[in-house]
Amino acid sequence: MTPLRAGILAALVTLVADQASKLWLLNGFDLARRGVVKVTPFFDLVLAWNIGISFGWLQNDSQAAQLALMAVKAVAVVALVIWMARSHTRLATVALGLIIGGAIGNGIDRLAYGAVVDFALLHIEIGGNTYNWYVFNLADVAIVAGVAGLLYDSFLGVPAAKAP
Repeated sequence: MTPLRAGILAALVTLVADQASKLWLLNGFDLARRGVVKVTPFFDLVLAWNIGISFGWLQNDSQAAQLALMAVKAVAVVALVIWMARSHTRLATVALGLIIGGAIGNGIDRLAYGAVVDFALLHIEIGGNTYNWYVFNLADVAIVAGVAGLLYDSFLGVPAAKAP
């Protein structure tokens, strides 16, 4: 399999897994009705609608702000697709596919619901205080994994080792 095909496959698998998990949690599992569902002592399922960007920054539910976010996301996805098409390493291409699939998955949410569906909450209790991570979804996991893959490929990959 060529690197480009692997990247496209990574994008498609990410997109399908992300959307399937969200549809199941919203419609099959009915997470909105159930509220917080404890899965483990450090992981809960909880429904959160993110109208901002990553980590809930720039929260704004106006239609103009949502359209601006979608426009920025569309331009970013096009740039990432061009980068992926020009990439020569399998790791970088798959990493870009993960980012593209995650970005499209969250973009579909924004179009369908006006916000991104987040549902995973990691937390820890220390000394009677609970510390929560941001609520996230599978698209977010894929984006972070893709960025990590790009960083690894940039600094430690084969082309990086051959650089003067």
